Amino acid sequence: MPRKTPSVVLVGRPNVGKSTLFNRMTGSRRAIVAPVAGTTRDALARPVAWRGHTFELFDTGGLFGASEDPLHDLVVEHGKRAMAGADLLVLLVDGREGLVPGDERIARELRESGRPVILAVNKTDDKRAQRSALEFFQLGFDPVFEISAEHGTGVAELLDEIVKGLGARGLGLAESGGEDRQAPSTPPPAATSDAETRIAIVGRPNVGKSSLVNRLLRAERVLVSEMPGTTRDAIDAPLTWHRRRFRIIDTAGMRRPGRVRSGGKVELVSVALAKESIADADVVALVIDASTGAADLDAAIGGEADRAGRGIVIVVNKWDLVKSQDHTFVKVFDDKLRHGMRFLDYAPILHISALTGERAGKVLETIDRVAAARRQRVPTPALNKFVEAVTAANPPVSPGRRHVRILYAAQIGVAPPSFVFFTNVATTFHFSYERFLVNQLREKFGFVGSPIRLQVRARKRR
Repeated sequence: MPRKTPSVVLVGRPNVGKSTLFNRMTGSRRAIVAPVAGTTRDALARPVAWRGHTFELFDTGGLFGASEDPLHDLVVEHGKRAMAGADLLVLLVDGREGLVPGDERIARELRESGRPVILAVNKTDDKRAQRSALEFFQLGFDPVFEISAEHGTGVAELLDEIVKGLGARGLGLAESGGEDRQAPSTPPPAATSDAETRIAIVGRPNVGKSSLVNRLLRAERVLVSEMPGTTRDAIDAPLTWHRRRFRIIDTAGMRRPGRVRSGGKVELVSVALAKESIADADVVALVIDASTGAADLDAAIGGEADRAGRGIVIVVNKWDLVKSQDHTFVKVFDDKLRHGMRFLDYAPILHISALTGERAGKVLETIDRVAAARRQRVPTPALNKFVEAVTAANPPVSPGRRHVRILYAAQIGVAPPSFVFFTNVATTFHFSYERFLVNQLREKFGFVGSPIRLQVRARKRR
């Protein structure tokens, strides 16, 4: 049985720099950094590799302190849940502000938790903060680390202490298999696994993306609220299903560009992270609200995933709200959805309810099938036998005097499946014939849920 990866949780008041430190230590840009208290809501998690060891780092929303976020109570609840499962806590405080009552309150809670605590004084890159850092010794934690998350100062020493603290608890830190890293004056690359299937959960605001993530993980991992825009960061969470490893990424709801601009910097960055998550994913689950149906924006989001060459599954959520309709409703609904997204005719459609769990088990099963299909490689002899049969019955259109013949074909890539067709004279096919070839390839070899890329080249004359 594999060892549990140790977990370390960053805790502190809003806006003390937890997200900046999280990004610095994980070598990612997952946590949104903005000078707005309460920017982080969910407990982000990413692996950190340091000195040949690996642990999972959590960034929590700001605990206590002033916040105008209407979801602050939920944020605190999620933060405390992450703390309860932690092996080690890092209390981050703001050296520029000095010791404030909010820090003392959090420190009391951490001592009562019985978890080991490391105290880090952030923003000690100016003389005023260095002087006030001495105040934090009153909290009773030893040692105290002075760091600058923004510039990386002192972060290497903090990481050394984290690894030492986890080792002292007999946790048997998981080996990363890599060499020791240099001190992270620039963010180190995050630890990744080639065996993972990365799933981006995308869609418009309030379609149930976070509810679906919690259902798949079987845990209240991300905040769920009826308020649109609840999720801001791209939330990573690992999942093992039937001995297969997935990493699920819950993204912020994507709105029309004009509305995004009116939402301020935080929403602009949220949507940018959502688009980045699509580009990084193996499979994209496009979530659509069954009660409202697909909109033009859903098609635009799907188009983003298609252009990126990701596998795609269309997940129609909240099906429990409409399934009482007559038996023809499913066909009418799907036909309308397909008509609005004709370019995604290869994507499977699932009707689920994340709230009740109805057919939610089909989501991972289908995503796994799509992930395997986009990595499939067709043997060259089988591919050319297929080409011979298809072109004999339906040869390419010959716009000029010379008859166009496909001489042979080869698969030149996977994820997405990519093919090159060599002809006697043509360097392009008519779009209708290219679509015909793609459909025939899909029908013959599968490639469910994955776009297929074609290239056409004329054979060079000797």
